[in-house]
Amino acid sequence: MSETAYAPARDAVTHGAVADGTSAARTSVAGTPAVRTPAARTLGGEVIVGDVGGPAHIHGVHGTTGVTRWKALASGADLRGGWEAVEWACVPPGGVSGEHRHTRTEEIYFILSGTGEIYLDGTAHPIAPGTLLLTGLGTVHGLRNTGDCDLAWLVIEMRSPRFSEALGATAPASVSAPAHTPVPTPAPASPEKEHPVPTARLHDLRAERSVSPAGVFTGPLRTLALETVDASGTVELAADGREHMVFVLSGTGWVENGSDTAELHPGTAVTLPRGTRARIGADRGEGLELFHAEVAVASPESAQ
Repeated sequence: MSETAYAPARDAVTHGAVADGTSAARTSVAGTPAVRTPAARTLGGEVIVGDVGGPAHIHGVHGTTGVTRWKALASGADLRGGWEAVEWACVPPGGVSGEHRHTRTEEIYFILSGTGEIYLDGTAHPIAPGTLLLTGLGTVHGLRNTGDCDLAWLVIEMRSPRFSEALGATAPASVSAPAHTPVPTPAPASPEKEHPVPTARLHDLRAERSVSPAGVFTGPLRTLALETVDASGTVELAADGREHMVFVLSGTGWVENGSDTAELHPGTAVTLPRGTRARIGADRGEGLELFHAEVAVASPESAQ
């Protein structure tokens, strides 16, 4: 939504070993306060589980009128792969997310429900569930709900390589930025300028199933895909040299990392920082459909 660092959502939950060796408590989707882990992570980190329930209501997003419902599902402060944020947003019929340009982050929109138009450098394009938008640095973009029901979309913002380098994104952060606080623009790491990639690309992810952002994105985002887990089936995710985010589109199930378990349902996001593992399972009689983003992460040795 904006080039801002966010703390995890109010009812986002972390699972696994925290810095003091204890286990993080799990909260209900209704928003019962969770036991929050420290902002400074151990190398392994924790599996992060967030939900779209209880979003904030934000007026005048990107200079427009009206209300946007918005929720942060994961923060770059908890990850190592150059993520800025994983977010969910929704506007009512007639609602608008104003046209704007990013100079430090590359962004994807994945349309979850509703219909509308996306504006890319002033040109309108139709959007519907399954539309995937890749916007590089410098591309002016915004959207409008032209349908008769809510328009909801998933947002992933990735820091550009030079911005990540200036922030030291591959090193463990000692201080987490407070929620909704703009990140100061850092001094350039070198006299060279980072040249924007003034391009954008639209995909029908339901038809293509897997998309590489290469050619638009300059950062470490590698793959965006739709995946399924059969009823009663399981899939293993390991964040070795990678970080993962999966968002449940349909079905119910569970995720566990060996020390804790959380329920999965549509609107749940599971994010794996570097060094973590998780097993995702579908409930009996109903499979899971997942949106899956995978980001390459430098090892601690190569980052030095």
